[in-house]
Amino acid sequence: MKQHLQRDLDRLRREMLLVGTLVEEALSDALTAYVDRRLDLAEKVIEGDAVIDDKEVEVEDECLKILALHAPVAADLRYVVAILKVNNDLERMGDLATTIAKRARFDIRQGSRPPVIDFVAMAESVRTMVRMSLDSLVNRDTELASRVGRLDEEVDDAHKQNYRRVKECLQEHPDATDACVGALSVSRSLERIADLATNIAEDVVFLVEGKVVRHAHGELD
Repeated sequence: MKQHLQRDLDRLRREMLLVGTLVEEALSDALTAYVDRRLDLAEKVIEGDAVIDDKEVEVEDECLKILALHAPVAADLRYVVAILKVNNDLERMGDLATTIAKRARFDIRQGSRPPVIDFVAMAESVRTMVRMSLDSLVNRDTELASRVGRLDEEVDDAHKQNYRRVKECLQEHPDATDACVGALSVSRSLERIADLATNIAEDVVFLVEGKVVRHAHGELD
């Protein structure tokens, strides 16, 4: 019985990592589409969102089957619960990547000017957070999870700076409203993805230590 449970847990881990890989690719393509004005990549992300949605449902079904068939307890139960929560967070990340891709498509079709904000550093921080949060889950590494929380503060600061930059842009270039609003939308989406990566890191602490730190400000650090 335990052997069958472990087999199903291993399969669940692989499926969850596949969702994570799809989300990372979508985020990378969406950002490239927005920054480099790549309509082909924007369309790829938008079309691929349905695949992420379908995989999210499959992983959820696997979690429910494991709960029903094996009735796991202790660490195994926490693992399945953590995967359920992470799975939902990853699907929401995919939605936000699609939001960025749709913004890119809109701007390209409208012929808007290039982005008014340099997103390179912020985007790299967010990509790193997503990757680290998934690695911390696979390796059950709470130290790595805590680093995700520290990076989240950097992303929050970058979003605040972007907000100020957009206000300046609107004052300096009132004819560039679409580009300015689009930049703020992308910044907000990145900030929310960072928050979701932090949620995953907090779930790692729950998985390893059985301690709920979500909404307990500062405890992840």
